[in-house]
Amino acid sequence: MWWLRKAVDEASAPTAVVEAWGRAKAKLGFVPNIQRLYALRPRRYLEWLAHYEDVMRGESGISPLEREMIALVVSDLNDCHYCLTSHAGYLRALSGDPTLPDRLRENANAAAPNERVRAILGFAAKVTRDAHGCTPEDLDRLRAVGLSEEDVFDVVETAAMFNFTNRLTSALGMVPNREFDAMGR
Repeated sequence: MWWLRKAVDEASAPTAVVEAWGRAKAKLGFVPNIQRLYALRPRRYLEWLAHYEDVMRGESGISPLEREMIALVVSDLNDCHYCLTSHAGYLRALSGDPTLPDRLRENANAAAPNERVRAILGFAAKVTRDAHGCTPEDLDRLRAVGLSEEDVFDVVETAAMFNFTNRLTSALGMVPNREFDAMGR
């Protein structure tokens, strides 16, 4: 599943980890490999999982669909095989559109369904490529398409979450679960 030589199994995992894996299995039918890997550090895994769930599904003016599009665009820019595969599956399932991930990878600007999403994805790409080059004018463009200050923060946090996760999974050679390939098809 990854290049590390150690893995945590259910027999040796702390109860809270096994419970988290149970929630994943109930929701998806399997435990994503990133959750199995992160369980090498149980406390950090549980904290990361709570943060991830809040960033991706918590209260925000940025919809879960928009957040999945951010995840895909950032992961594509970072060439993260694991996150591209997993979030393409989530995006297909959430959108009901089996071609949306491919279209976003080909040309996110053209595939974005509206100006708001184009602005969000363009800014997430800039955060990924050139965070130091972000300007107040970039934020003004997001405000101009209706984003609140909290929404702008959420776009940046979502992009940052995936820049972190992309590096973690890529640097450790993580292989995506096969189940992601079938999601939303």
